[in-house]
Amino acid sequence: MLAAALPAVSAATPAAAVTAAICNKYCDTRDPALSPQDRQPVSAALSGRTLVLHFDDSDAMGWASIAGGAAGDEVWLDRSMDGGRTWTGGSKLGDTKVPAGGSGWRTLMYNVDDWNTRGVGALRACGQVGTALACTPWARTTWNAWDRRTAAATALMASFDRTTKLFGGNGWWTGANALTAIIDNARLTGMGSYTYAIAETYDKNINAQGGNFTNEYLDDTGWWGLAWVAAYDQTGDGRYLATARADADHMSANWTGSCGGGVRWNTGSTYKNAITNELYLQLTAALHNRIPGDTAYLQRARDEWTWFRGSGMVNADHLVNDGLNDACANNGQPTWTYNQGVVLGGLTELYRATGDASLLTTARTLADASTTRLTSGGVLREPGEGDGCTGDGPSFKGAYVRGLGRLNTQLSDHPYAPTLTAWANSASTKDRNPLDQYGPHWAGGPGSTDYGCQQSALDLLNAAG
Repeated sequence: MLAAALPAVSAATPAAAVTAAICNKYCDTRDPALSPQDRQPVSAALSGRTLVLHFDDSDAMGWASIAGGAAGDEVWLDRSMDGGRTWTGGSKLGDTKVPAGGSGWRTLMYNVDDWNTRGVGALRACGQVGTALACTPWARTTWNAWDRRTAAATALMASFDRTTKLFGGNGWWTGANALTAIIDNARLTGMGSYTYAIAETYDKNINAQGGNFTNEYLDDTGWWGLAWVAAYDQTGDGRYLATARADADHMSANWTGSCGGGVRWNTGSTYKNAITNELYLQLTAALHNRIPGDTAYLQRARDEWTWFRGSGMVNADHLVNDGLNDACANNGQPTWTYNQGVVLGGLTELYRATGDASLLTTARTLADASTTRLTSGGVLREPGEGDGCTGDGPSFKGAYVRGLGRLNTQLSDHPYAPTLTAWANSASTKDRNPLDQYGPHWAGGPGSTDYGCQQSALDLLNAAG
């Protein structure tokens, strides 16, 4: 199991500096004696004492205790609204000391979340004995976390920046993927608690960069276009479909004659790569499937697939390399997982548009190759997979399993369900901390946590069902 990240512990902010009480079902500082339950998910040792974090799951509140100590031992809660990265304004909640003659003590109860400001929170129990300090790992109640899919979605929402309305503060294409994972989760689980992120992201960022979620990178535009297709499917709001069309049109305007066709990766270059064109395939086919009477987007999707399958980017092992070199031949660059997955989503959408069964046959050939050739220890592994969760790479596996899951759902025999379930079971068992945050290695191993890895894990859990 992924070890919980424990930020440096300090005496932190004095109690007087703590922000105003949060009131949800109940207000902060409720008596733990009123809790109908006492779940104890995490604990920590401190100078022979035991610190315990307690939860009242039914009321979404928690409290801290210290046991096996002496008078003067200190215990408190920290509350974070960004997945345990910081806890400004939520430090030393309920700070109290064991009274004279006692060996244990507890704080009052505090809310985990702030429903009034859409703050998705976490708590940890901390204590001090003399100069020694310790804290438990971060954890939260089962509120909006009743199974592993909803728990992973809630942990991802802790990275949704309530100011920028982007995941991780400024995640652009990765933020589009995270939003898509949240939308898919709402559709699959029925938990609509976080669908507010759709409109908030849209309203805040519609005029950012090139407007309509476009910029000079055509793959970025494609990710956002697919996010708005998902948003349209979830809400029925036509403005999202209109923006997805604007994104597809922006990509279409960058279809050039070099290498015989295809959408270029960047408006300032001639490079033709796989991911941009796979996204264009899926987006144009998806638009056709949602626009009554359309012929234009269907033709674009057909043209894209004709060009892509003849481009040489699919190698002899039925894996997709990164792109084409200056001679318009396969450049032999890594077979990133997302290049193997987005094409599956694109072929699935195009099949729905045309009924051409050969598209699913091709998709199965590609999926059979990637589910066997890109694994390690029986679990999907990114080429050159690192231990970090920031940057581009951590989002790749999520895009892969999202596409694989959509193909699997389309196929009547659901051939990849056992594989997706096995990967999800491995990640849940070996790569998850007490806050339901996931790391980079679904087979287990050292690693950090952040929204890129979390989005990929949520995509996996969504696909596995």
